[in-house]
Amino acid sequence: MDLEKDTYKTIDIAGGDALFKDKGSKFIGYVFPVTSEEEVKLHIDALKKKHHTARHWCYAYRIGVEDMRYRANDDGEPSNSAGQPIYGQILSFDLTNVLVVVVRYFGGTKLGVGGLINAYKTSTKLILEEVIVVEKTIDVYFQIIFEYQHMNKVMRIVKEQSLILLDQKMELNCDFLIAVRKKNAAKIHQLFLDLRCLKIKKVTS
Repeated sequence: MDLEKDTYKTIDIAGGDALFKDKGSKFIGYVFPVTSEEEVKLHIDALKKKHHTARHWCYAYRIGVEDMRYRANDDGEPSNSAGQPIYGQILSFDLTNVLVVVVRYFGGTKLGVGGLINAYKTSTKLILEEVIVVEKTIDVYFQIIFEYQHMNKVMRIVKEQSLILLDQKMELNCDFLIAVRKKNAAKIHQLFLDLRCLKIKKVTS
């Protein structure tokens, strides 16, 4: 992802049952928001139970915001005839943190590699056109530790810059966790440093 871009597209709500038919075979598309391989496995296992008489459960996913990783699985179909066409549509829609699974019920007539590529591509396109795509910002997270007497100075920056306060602990010292849009992170970091009354460090979410 280029350095200037600090947004990404994904989905918040799963979609399913997008149906495509060809020569008796049925292809049913599903899409899920995911952020880990563990979630991917859970969704696939659930679909295998739901469609236990199907022949194939082919899928592709893309996970991550800046360091993206992906996988495409043909699940017994000819090499690159299912997983890659599914993944190609994920790229075409410019999505991440998504899993697409296409369940196939074999209709008795072979479609050939070209037919399969078209079927899995079309099924994926149908389901991705049905769901609501959302754009989110890539955020940087800062921990800020300061004495209570400096609360007004800190909160003025939080409010003026419309920062997201994720967590706050107020004991001997105040301990804030804030989210800052990536492109504004350097500026916000400097604003807090200029107060000279706190400690600030970047943390992983």
